[in-house]
Amino acid sequence: MGQFVYTFLEGNKGMKNLLGGKGANLAEMTQLGLPVPSGFTITTEACKRYFEDQNTINSEIKKEVESAVAELEQRVGKSFDGDPCLLVSVRSGAVISMPGMMDTILNLGLNDKNIEAMGKSTGSMTFALDCYRRFIQMYSNVVLEIPMYHFESILDDCKEANDLKDDKDLSEENLRQLIGDYKQIVYNQTGSPFEQSPKKQLYAAIEAVFRSWNNERAKIYRHLNGIPDNMGTAVNVQMMVFGNMGDSSGTGVVFTRNPSSGENTLYGEFLMNAQGEDVVAGIRTPRPISELQEVDKKVYEELVTASQTLEAHYADMQDIEFTIEKGQFFLLQTRNGKRSANAAIKIAVDFVKAGIMDKRHAVNQLGLAQIDQLLHPKFDQEILKTTKELTLGLPASPGAATGKICFNAKAAHEANENGEDVILVRTETSPEDIQGMISAKGVLTARGGMTSHAAVVARGMGKSCVSGCIELEVNEENGTIKVGEELLKEGDYISIDGSTGKVYRGKIDTVSSSLDKDFLSIMDWADEFSKLDVLANADTPLDAKKSREFGAKGIGLCRTEHMFFDGQRIKDIREMIMAKTPSGRQIALDKLYPYQKEDFKGIFLAMETLPVNVRLLDPPLHEFLPKGKSEIQEMAEQLDVSYEDIIKVIEELAEVNPMMGLRGCRLGLIYPEVYAMQVRAIITAALEVMEEEGIAPRPEIMIPLVGNPEELSLLRKLAQRIIHELDPDAKLGQVKIGTMIEVPRASLVADQIAPHADYFSFGTNDLTQMTLGYSRDDSGTFIRKYKEQKIIKTDPFQSIDQEGVGQLIKMAIKKGKAHDSHLKIGVCGEHGGDPASVDFFNALDIQYVSCSPYRIPKARLAAAQAAIRNQSLETKAPATNKMQ
Repeated sequence: MGQFVYTFLEGNKGMKNLLGGKGANLAEMTQLGLPVPSGFTITTEACKRYFEDQNTINSEIKKEVESAVAELEQRVGKSFDGDPCLLVSVRSGAVISMPGMMDTILNLGLNDKNIEAMGKSTGSMTFALDCYRRFIQMYSNVVLEIPMYHFESILDDCKEANDLKDDKDLSEENLRQLIGDYKQIVYNQTGSPFEQSPKKQLYAAIEAVFRSWNNERAKIYRHLNGIPDNMGTAVNVQMMVFGNMGDSSGTGVVFTRNPSSGENTLYGEFLMNAQGEDVVAGIRTPRPISELQEVDKKVYEELVTASQTLEAHYADMQDIEFTIEKGQFFLLQTRNGKRSANAAIKIAVDFVKAGIMDKRHAVNQLGLAQIDQLLHPKFDQEILKTTKELTLGLPASPGAATGKICFNAKAAHEANENGEDVILVRTETSPEDIQGMISAKGVLTARGGMTSHAAVVARGMGKSCVSGCIELEVNEENGTIKVGEELLKEGDYISIDGSTGKVYRGKIDTVSSSLDKDFLSIMDWADEFSKLDVLANADTPLDAKKSREFGAKGIGLCRTEHMFFDGQRIKDIREMIMAKTPSGRQIALDKLYPYQKEDFKGIFLAMETLPVNVRLLDPPLHEFLPKGKSEIQEMAEQLDVSYEDIIKVIEELAEVNPMMGLRGCRLGLIYPEVYAMQVRAIITAALEVMEEEGIAPRPEIMIPLVGNPEELSLLRKLAQRIIHELDPDAKLGQVKIGTMIEVPRASLVADQIAPHADYFSFGTNDLTQMTLGYSRDDSGTFIRKYKEQKIIKTDPFQSIDQEGVGQLIKMAIKKGKAHDSHLKIGVCGEHGGDPASVDFFNALDIQYVSCSPYRIPKARLAAAQAAIRNQSLETKAPATNKMQ
């Protein structure tokens, strides 16, 4: 059946799928000769077997665990329930890091008997009792599922009664009292005394860690990060080393580089006389790692050496946990560190420059979700000059955020569902806050450091976070926060800057972030590996300019209808709709023509010689008409027509299913003067830009919603006639005329449509809607339920339905290319910005994808990573396979 338990001497980093990330890295560090406390890992396969066996650890796994425990006892010269007694930590370790989402138990193995022996052997009864107090609390919460507040309230009462500031100030008498009270809680809650057998404690802890794979916060985290639910977690059992044995002991977390900026310097925190959970849980505010030099120079130097060794060995920034026990340095964990997008970019570029990794590795190891962070807004600096700062905390995760104060995860989630922006404010966050952190624009905590739960999780999500605001008094019960004399209530607005740690009262406007040279370098490298060009969906000169900044290779979709909704334009198109004759429509269209032409000129200027694919009018005309009584009355006055006449036209244009009604090419065939005006505006704009600016634009004209070859044939002839009239000498070259493939029938008869098309562009939004019979506007509720019931894996409007819609795309490409092997193929639905969809498109004979401007960088990186995964050439494919 295979091996279920591996000691740290048996594993290595290549066994991550079996040992989990933590276990594989503990084994790897052991192999490197680094100071790692001994232990063993129970595999992810054992976890799967546990669930298959109805949440039972079978005899085969137990036998291997017993053997591993005996070997560990022999190796370290300690034993469970002996003297000296062996205490262990029991920690989860998923294949893909899920920080704080699953359970950990420290100091396991203590009981009423060996606690006295431990106190004598270590020379500190206070230390031994502190470990027992911590163990009972953690074990009872994780294994027995007793809420933590039962223990925390007693601890707080004890400290308050004895005027104690920190847990480390508890006396032997205090600790004995707490232990007695804790055990009474266990008895009251379970009806049984606290477990005294270390072996039974161990198996109960292992089962609890296995079960934690399916706790709610872990499931939410996996869903957020696209981690499969069937991977399971490994369990790491490791000899305890103690950071709470006095002032020569301590614990800390360190990143080999700054995870916010990418600066090449050690970045982290430590606490003396503490255990690891004290740092990451934010129970005490830790000290910066640089101060460890003053406390223990020898240990600091060992930490620096170990950090450099691990970073070089893994060729990546490392997140390291360490403990100091009476001046002796131990490593408890290393993993690739989570970092902000800016840091990820800088580290990747620095690593390439230093020869630590090549360009391919640098591009491939960047997280696609991180790219979104680069585009996050910042506060307007001019407004900040006149804005009063409320308080200052630690800059835990970069970015600016404004929202209403919210004190718990549920309230934050509900507010977000109602369309409100919120800032989650907590004394400190815990893994249970994951849903609230997802829903909030940012996170603010009164306690905790730069490596606290709030900081690490927020950075991974790309959320702004300010932690450790020691001046902040959070009263969740009363729904208030207080800084000095300033009092704010739940629902008041605050603004936080996770790059500076500053907190402001009220709302502050934001501005877009700028992209630095390191980002541009990474994007250039990505383009070297990519088979797909990334174009923009852009409808205005401003969108076109932003698209160029993000590296778009042209515009793959310019929606002309978006040009009609502003000011005078909506009045003119309504006049056109109300006209009863072609000549009346033409009068209104002549008014719209200058607007269209100037818009196109601005777009051509922004894109210069890159292709601009303009889709002719697509939506049904009723979308331009008002719906409310007052708006209809206003339109009647503007156009000097009767209210009744407008109502009549609205009724005439009303459709039971407008998405399948008079729109797209059907509109162009019924009202050809509309398309004629648009083609005239496109070509005239291009010619004027060529004459006035010396730029040769590349307009392309796209006919939407074609399902029959005759539709495209007739409208192509209309467009060609106007192009020839305006540009008889073909100064613009051959203006390409193509079609959107968005009607399923178009895929089925693509070989008949191809003779009339210079290119196909898949409108995957409508193609998905018409293929699945799901309304884009109304399917949200049942799609969510379908995902929960595992009927579908993903929302088909977010990630392409490869088995259905994907097959239609493949068919259309094959049929189209059979007619013309050089037929250009693109995708202009928003699926072009979805990484999973881009991976699918990469494997097809497609030249480009197109998406909204702010998704372009992510799509470029996704295209490169897809090509790398599919072992494509290091440089771009030959020009014949690219856009012509």
